[in-house]
Amino acid sequence: MAEEDDARIRILQSLRGKICAAKNLGPVPNRQRDLCTFCTVSLDQEEVFRTKVFDKSGSPFYGEDFYFEIPRPFQGLSFYVYAKSVFQRDLPVGKVSIRKDDLCKYKGKEQWFSLQPVDPNSEVQGKVHLEMRLNEVITDNGSVGQHLLVQIIECQGLPLISGQICDPYATVSLVGPARSDQKKTKVKKKTSNPLFEETFFFEVTRSSSYSKKSHFQVEEEDIEKLELKVDLWNNENLAQDVFLGETRVPVKILRNDHIHKAWYLLQPKGNGSKSKSDDLGSLLLKLAYVEDTVLPSACYIQLCNLLLKSPDVKPISASSAHILGDICRERYEGVLPMVRLLLHHNRFVPFVSAVAALELDNTQEANTIFRGNSLATRCIDDMMKIVGKNYLAVTLKPVIDEICESNKTCEIDPNKLKEGDNVEVNKENLQVYVQKVFSSITQSNANCPPSMCAVFRSLRHLACKRFPADPHVQYSAVSSFVFLRFFAVAVLSPHSYQLRSHHPDPDISRTLTLISKTIQTLGSWGSLSKKLFLDEISSNVGKESSGLEDAVVLKEGEVQKRAQGRKRLGKKNFKKRWLRVTNRELSYHKHKGKEAVCIINVKNIQAVEKLDESAFNRKNMFQVVHAEKQLYVQARNCVEACEWLDVLGQVSRCNEGRLANFHPSTYTGGSWQCCKSQSSSSPGCKPCTINMQANLQLDIDCDRETERIFSLLSANDTNLQNMEDACASLAVYQGPQREQEEYSKFTIQEPKETFQTLKQLRNIMVELQRQHEMRNDTTAQYGSLDNPIVGKTS
Repeated sequence: MAEEDDARIRILQSLRGKICAAKNLGPVPNRQRDLCTFCTVSLDQEEVFRTKVFDKSGSPFYGEDFYFEIPRPFQGLSFYVYAKSVFQRDLPVGKVSIRKDDLCKYKGKEQWFSLQPVDPNSEVQGKVHLEMRLNEVITDNGSVGQHLLVQIIECQGLPLISGQICDPYATVSLVGPARSDQKKTKVKKKTSNPLFEETFFFEVTRSSSYSKKSHFQVEEEDIEKLELKVDLWNNENLAQDVFLGETRVPVKILRNDHIHKAWYLLQPKGNGSKSKSDDLGSLLLKLAYVEDTVLPSACYIQLCNLLLKSPDVKPISASSAHILGDICRERYEGVLPMVRLLLHHNRFVPFVSAVAALELDNTQEANTIFRGNSLATRCIDDMMKIVGKNYLAVTLKPVIDEICESNKTCEIDPNKLKEGDNVEVNKENLQVYVQKVFSSITQSNANCPPSMCAVFRSLRHLACKRFPADPHVQYSAVSSFVFLRFFAVAVLSPHSYQLRSHHPDPDISRTLTLISKTIQTLGSWGSLSKKLFLDEISSNVGKESSGLEDAVVLKEGEVQKRAQGRKRLGKKNFKKRWLRVTNRELSYHKHKGKEAVCIINVKNIQAVEKLDESAFNRKNMFQVVHAEKQLYVQARNCVEACEWLDVLGQVSRCNEGRLANFHPSTYTGGSWQCCKSQSSSSPGCKPCTINMQANLQLDIDCDRETERIFSLLSANDTNLQNMEDACASLAVYQGPQREQEEYSKFTIQEPKETFQTLKQLRNIMVELQRQHEMRNDTTAQYGSLDNPIVGKTS
């Protein structure tokens, strides 16, 4: 494979999880009786997610789901529990730290973790590049000795300190039984990746005096007991310097090779807090970390083409896409990458129509239509989540926000009423909420995405064909999805559908549960407004979705924006602003909900790119280049920076005025700091990112989805083999029904055709595995930047 193909290999990381609950939290000084807590998630030492505060409980239920792409290398993941304080700094209760290499163990299963103490000396991240060598020297008096030469070259990935880039320096010590010599580098200002390039010398042997009785005699120290210790610190000027991490390298590493040059991970100090973690409580987590090694596109052509031919295969059960659904039946995420791939290539509707027809052939009663967890229902569920995200936001978010913020009691169960509750008032509140939600749904037909309409139209036709004598089945076929599996579940769990940022508190959750149950019931009844709505979203009349005509909020959140017309550096140059991007415009506001200070039409965006850290001595900076000037923005963390870049890149992807090149730094002092060009209007010096996504709403990476399908096939190899055996047996033996029952978990209508597809899949899998193994031979060398050494700790 050509080198340029290898360069296109991508390692893509993502994390899906849930902070479920905590129990027996404490002790926090003076807080045991009134413990209000929240949790945070950190990549190394960078916070990327935070739950809401849970009031007054030592065993809180958080119930917070999170998902994010991980845009950079990282060493580990940490979960912190804090006790909330109004007038002073929030106090850490404890933490759970998981190394990156251990994340793959948990695989989406809930597990309790004991909280560990939060010790400042253990909060480290980053790596250091150093070189060591032994040189022989002859002193002025003629004696022979050895000097240890140590060069501290550079560091990468040092943490933020109190939200600011650090001022790092290193101390270098040679430590032994009878010595501890320490030296220090210069302080590097405002950088997480300091370049030191400083060299230090240590004498490691002591010569005895020259005498006539003998030649040179060298009294050697025990080199086995000497080690080099490198500590990184943040210079605090007036306050105590902050420890950033350390590494220890035994000098004996130079016995066989007198030169050693390598990258080392910074480690915590070993002399931190020794308090018992049993007293701090436990945290219930659910984690699923995925790392996709995505090969060049050419490697996936065969598998992709085989999957895309699935809608044309007769019978559909012999297709590769159906086989994938069959063997991954017990895995919730099994069909998602296949659905995304088929959607991207406009092959989903014919495939799911064929699968639904097969299911209907085996459905005996109209009132049980599409009620099970079948391949058809799983595919349609996933499709609605993917293409219906903005549809849900436009339809439900305003009324869900009203319900959550007004917080009126709706409890009607006599056994659950609280003191002072009036059941009649509660019933009236519930009726008002249900009417608002139901009206929002039944009046939303114009916003229903075309993909959903096409599927509903097909389901309606198939149901009428299967049960021609039942006039209601055409509606129940559609309502079983759009009401029961789409709107009702979004009302029940708005945080899971990005309709709310956090899990609702227990009282609001109960209200949403009652509304959701009522919506399910109404969705099953034959009201006129419901039938009109179902007619509209499943009719044969072609229509264009108004989803992109209406303003749809794609992302919003708090950022730091650089004030216009200021000097390059200085804290006052950056102000907190609320940034908001829709499919129409980018705007920023002084606060959420306030009028826009500035509005930029997305059609005028010429580039959206990362900004070098050195431009403002700040991390997670990006720039929006538009017709008037650059807009410089700092995101709260690396995950949010990546999300802003993605969504802004998508929404401006097809703009006519997009730039081919950009400047990754600023124009100050009469020149661009990146290329030193003196003209403020000079073309950029770095190529702009090419955004390959074809659909703003779907945001699908086909190579990544195909790689995930390959991973699913490989993980279910035993099921594939069992299916092959079943095909072989059924093809040659047409015996009693018991033979069929042995393979009842597979849908095999035509054994020979199914076996042929399985054989094609097997051959493709073998070739893809060969491609992976060929590239795995080029794993980064131990001690390199990409594979640093994990050194000793104190």
